[in-house]
Formats: sequence, structure tokens, C-alpha cells
Amino acid sequence: MPITKSSRDLVDEAMEEIRTYPVADVVARLGDPKTQLVDIRDVRELSDGTVVGAFHAPRGMLEFWVDPGSPYYKPIFGDDAKEYILFCGAGWRSALTVKALQDMGMTNVAHIEGGYTEWVKQGAPTETLEAQKARRAAKG
Repeated sequence: MPITKSSRDLVDEAMEEIRTYPVADVVARLGDPKTQLVDIRDVRELSDGTVVGAFHAPRGMLEFWVDPGSPYYKPIFGDDAKEYILFCGAGWRSALTVKALQDMGMTNVAHIEGGYTEWVKQGAPTETLEAQKARRAAKG
């Protein structure tokens, strides 16, 4: 059966319905307790590091992790006072994911324009996974 809608079409449609932030706007919110960055990239993509303070939630599990009725629910996603800002490698998967989460009823979700690639290109703060684990362990 032929594909009648391309992946690019899906991304373009999602982009019309979701909130997208440029890197500079998200950098300004680093450390804000009302903002939670969420890295939805595959674990194999994390070897190059991640955004400082990001929580890793693989794309394939995110809908289950945000749903309080799911056995896979993660309480980090239960704070309605926070805005969850997602990113992937280039901003395509995160656009589709934000749209899916909005379809589930989340209104406090957005993504980073250009994803992690643009983040790094603009020299925004990153950290290795080891540094991230050490920082979290120090917090307790």
C-alpha cells in the first residue's frame, strides 16, 4: 500500500499546532524550577552528551511515562505547574511527540527548534551523561 502522507507532512502538520522555542529562549530558562527539559533521543544518541538538566525519556515510552493510568508512569511528568520542553536530534521527533502529548490532553508541553543539533551549534550548555549522573547523585 502506498504512503499517502510523508513523515515530513506529519512534522509540518504538527508544527502548526505546537509551541516551538528557539534555543536562546530555552537557555534563558535553564535552572528555572518551572521548566523541565526532556531529551527524547534514543539512548545510542546520548554518547555525545545532552542538555544540562535534561531528563531522558525515550521517544517510544513517553506516552506511557506521562499517563498516570499507565503502569510505566513517571511522577516527574505529574507537575502541572511545569512546562515540559522536549528535544530530539533535529526537532522532528520532538514535534511529533509534542503533538501526541497534546492529543493526550497535555497543554504544558513544547519543543526546541532544531533540536540538540541546533543547541550544540549555538554553543548552549551541554553535559556528559557521567556529569549528569554525578550531579543528580549529589542532589540526593
